[in-house]
Amino acid sequence: MTRASELRNLGDTELIRRLAEAKEELFNLRFQNVTGQLDGHSRIGQVKKDVARLNTIMRQREIELAEEQANG
Repeated sequence: MTRASELRNLGDTELIRRLAEAKEELFNLRFQNVTGQLDGHSRIGQVKKDVARLNTIMRQREIELAEEQANG
């Protein structure tokens, strides 16, 4: 699990890459859960939080950019 402060220091392309990786991992974990192969169920919650954290940071950047464009 990565801290939000560490993620804020990353570039946009790195955030997008990490988001794609986290979504893929979440898909795989859900698939393993359905097929009964998943041992650590807590990992699903961790990855869901990572996805949410990444989406939040990306949205914050979108809002900041829109505000900068509106102001000048």
